[in-house]
Amino acid sequence: MQEVIQGNTALINTLAKLCNEGGVRHSSDMSGNAQHWFELRSPSLITAAAAALKDTAARLSLISGYSRASQPDAEEAPYAACYHFVLDNVIYNVTVTLTRKEPAVPSITPWFANADWHEREMVELVGITVSNQPNPERLFLDASLDPGVLNKLVPLSVMMNGACTKDLWEHILTRREGK
Repeated sequence: MQEVIQGNTALINTLAKLCNEGGVRHSSDMSGNAQHWFELRSPSLITAAAAALKDTAARLSLISGYSRASQPDAEEAPYAACYHFVLDNVIYNVTVTLTRKEPAVPSITPWFANADWHEREMVELVGITVSNQPNPERLFLDASLDPGVLNKLVPLSVMMNGACTKDLWEHILTRREGK
């Protein structure tokens, strides 16, 4: 942990109250840029986190939805989403883990209008359910395709690691030939 934690102390304390014990980490990258990591107790708490972040004028930069299929408890918690916010050059990463008991994450578009695209992308590409999403239309994939179809073909984590060229098409063609 850093000797001095950079960032908005009141916001850090507010977000920490939404986490389980051990669900808060502080770090910095090689350039000294501060990052805070918060793993919320429940997906429903993302709305409280969004409200707190909005009150401090934080900016939503990205939401990363992903499959946890390679992790041991993935059967119980198959998906997660990490919301990346920036405030005063400090990054606040807020993660929710979806479970069978809570399989959906609520929309944060009432606080961050730019969440619309990211939430729709999570639904379409990963298969994460976003409740109360005000604009649930598809972004670019045909409506006849199942939500999360690309995650079923090639996991996003594999695609993000540069396997979206030759390896991607080999994987798709192999699956097609096997049917």
